Amino acid sequence: MQWLVNGGIVLLTVVLMEIVAALSHKYIMHGWGWGWHRSHHEPHSGWFEINDLYAVVFALLAIALIWFGAQGMWPLQWIGAGMTAYGLLYFIMHDGLVHQRWPFKYIPRRGYFRRLYMAHRMHHAVRGRKGCVSFGFIYAPPLEKLQRQLRESTNKKKKT
Repeated sequence: MQWLVNGGIVLLTVVLMEIVAALSHKYIMHGWGWGWHRSHHEPHSGWFEINDLYAVVFALLAIALIWFGAQGMWPLQWIGAGMTAYGLLYFIMHDGLVHQRWPFKYIPRRGYFRRLYMAHRMHHAVRGRKGCVSFGFIYAPPLEKLQRQLRESTNKKKKT
């Protein structure tokens, strides 16, 4: 029965990490943490960008949680495992699928993966950090909603 509780903690952590990541992306990365994140919104060469340091920070936090959990501070290891699972999903969906940082290319044509791909493309449709839409990494709002938000954001910029 304990494995069910631990598995539930891992799954709940994955869900909560999407919320934490989206809020961090919107308010930290597009706020006071723009210095690191800017590299993600500008052309670059090579495998790494300064923005990858955010993944390192989250990975170190997950490692620390797993370590403390292994020292007897239950359920920290399972929270750390959930963060690690989320990091894997982030790597697959965001770095691989959306930004094509793999050695092969795949552009989804329909379904969930296309929605995720297009939502993040819309996120990058705006120059700079203001006016972006869709801050999640494994969840994307409906594309029509994002298109409307993007148009409203563009109209506000034109009026000012």
